[in-house]
Amino acid sequence: MPTYYEFFAGGGMVRAGLGSGWRCLLANDLSEKKALSYAENWGVDDLVVGDIHDLRSTDLPGHADLAWGSFPCQDLSLAGSRVGLGGHRSGAFWGFWSLMRDLANEGRKPRLVMLENVYGVLTSHSGKDIDAIAQALSDGGYLFGVMVIDAIHFVPQSRPRVFIFGVDDSMQIPDATHEWTTNPAWHPEAVIRAHNRLSDEIQSRWRWWSPSVPKTVPSTLEDIIEFEPKGVEWHSVEETTKLLSSMSEINRRKVMAVQAGGRLRVGAVYRRTRDGVVRAEVRFDGVSGCLRTPTGGSSRQTILIVQGNQVRSRLLSPREAARLMGLPESYRLPERYNDAYHLAGDGVAVPVVHHLARTLFEPILSAQHAVTPARLVA
Repeated sequence: MPTYYEFFAGGGMVRAGLGSGWRCLLANDLSEKKALSYAENWGVDDLVVGDIHDLRSTDLPGHADLAWGSFPCQDLSLAGSRVGLGGHRSGAFWGFWSLMRDLANEGRKPRLVMLENVYGVLTSHSGKDIDAIAQALSDGGYLFGVMVIDAIHFVPQSRPRVFIFGVDDSMQIPDATHEWTTNPAWHPEAVIRAHNRLSDEIQSRWRWWSPSVPKTVPSTLEDIIEFEPKGVEWHSVEETTKLLSSMSEINRRKVMAVQAGGRLRVGAVYRRTRDGVVRAEVRFDGVSGCLRTPTGGSSRQTILIVQGNQVRSRLLSPREAARLMGLPESYRLPERYNDAYHLAGDGVAVPVVHHLARTLFEPILSAQHAVTPARLVA
């Protein structure tokens, strides 16, 4: 059975995505609140709560096949400070990488390394941050590449994320896991630019990872909403009216067109400032915008449920947020709204992890004859 370390583990969404065919050796997160959710869902046997800078390689048991690090995004995000890997939060990457170097020195180098972050990691500091990560992986003896995968391929949420995947350069890499040129499904222009900036030496270690294109049809917002939601209240008629009145004529016409259709439709509402005025905008394509951590009222998503003349509105419920991340119904959420929403908004989409495991991690590990393919089951 393949093994892994899960750093910046949050509520354990990587663990949910890898499934029971993988064994966790260690999970680490700084947040005690998130750790409570992790413990409630997965137990405490493998959990270490604390700053990654305080961990030592001696705290990491065994020799993991995979080290996953969804390091903090706040200093890389377009909505954040953009101070990059030198920032206090996103700089946690260097704590992670220090552990990887120490493991390698002890002969316990993880065979696979996956880093996950927001799209901004490709452009922060004019690309210097992604260059530094590429240099670290190259110096660490990994063949590596970068993909952008949007959770919209799996769940009704637009959530593009950058995945930086490294494989120990001593390992055989099956041809089916990569290509010798770009694949537009996973390699947008920003990834190509990141590749082209690198030195010839580091470019020689780059691989254009190409997981198979998912064939499943994602659900829609109509499929995941709760008609009797828990953790949120329906807005009053006055509140819904105020919301509608804050829309531009174009957006109000969208609502009217949906009303004329008669059938139940769910719209995702966003508040944006246009010419100094806060406007509500709505989309009825069955897809939610990217979940974010609830640092302010505008970051909490509002939904509009329309059926004929009836129009109702409310915040997205915690369970709906969990569904948008692909978490199973059995996953136990925090009782407080903000804690539950924060847990979801700060995580990695479970089906994306599952897809990467089945189309990249497991085929590569199986090719080494170190893991029996029959044991790689969900």
